[in-house]
Amino acid sequence: MSHTIDSPASSETPATFYDRRSSAQPDRMPTYERRQFANTHDGLSPEAAELAKAVDQYKLMHRRRFVTFEEILTVVKTLGYHR
Repeated sequence: MSHTIDSPASSETPATFYDRRSSAQPDRMPTYERRQFANTHDGLSPEAAELAKAVDQYKLMHRRRFVTFEEILTVVKTLGYHR
């Protein structure tokens, strides 16, 4: 049994490749730098915003995208929490 692969017809033109990484494209509007941590602390209480900022700072310092509960506890203790 013979298997054949259908190739595209020669009359079809390949789609134009658009390199999104290139900043030398004049038709594009300037974009802002996308950050991992957006300012989503606006609706929080002052205490919760302080914790959120401290966790974000911990993530940046330790190059962590996600933190464990142990790491959150470490951050909370650095803010002065004690039992």
